[in-house]
Amino acid sequence: MSGSCVNAEAIAPLAVPIALRAGGRDDIQQWFAVETRHRFEKRVVAQLDYKGVKVFLPLLTEHHTWTDRQQSVTIPLFPGYVFVYIDQSQDSCRAVLRTVGLIRFVRLGGVIATVSPKEIEDLQLLLQKKGLFSLHAFAQTGQRVRIRGGCLHGLEGILIQHEKDKLVISIESIQRSLSVEIQGYDLELV
Repeated sequence: MSGSCVNAEAIAPLAVPIALRAGGRDDIQQWFAVETRHRFEKRVVAQLDYKGVKVFLPLLTEHHTWTDRQQSVTIPLFPGYVFVYIDQSQDSCRAVLRTVGLIRFVRLGGVIATVSPKEIEDLQLLLQKKGLFSLHAFAQTGQRVRIRGGCLHGLEGILIQHEKDKLVISIESIQRSLSVEIQGYDLELV
């Protein structure tokens, strides 16, 4: 009997989940968020990539200035989190969990949370277009909108009413959000 990582009980880092997802299939691949040790994100990505696991680590380049020099530093957009695209088989879960520096799959309500492909695509679009954005407190309220036209066409998020020129893009499974400047873009309700 094959297992599933989605409905697994709280599992130790090297344990294998055994519960089957009701009505689900183990061979369907989905995005999941995993938690990593502090400053281990890039090492976890390298190990998972070596194992053949598709991973996504959104990175942000910041320019730091010290008294004696300036330097560009690439840091994780969401420190402590990496996204993996796997099926729910025991082998896939085991490969992910047996990664040095990886703590666990992110859970919501005791169940391992999936990340929608649209959320991943929106993040990739923002990073690719080098849009003007900043980290923002996680938001669940407000009107959900989609950008029409321009280089950010199709990007969805929650419009912040008190800041009319900002759109908040939220990744629900890790409770993190980005605030994107949308001045000059047309919006439509989703």
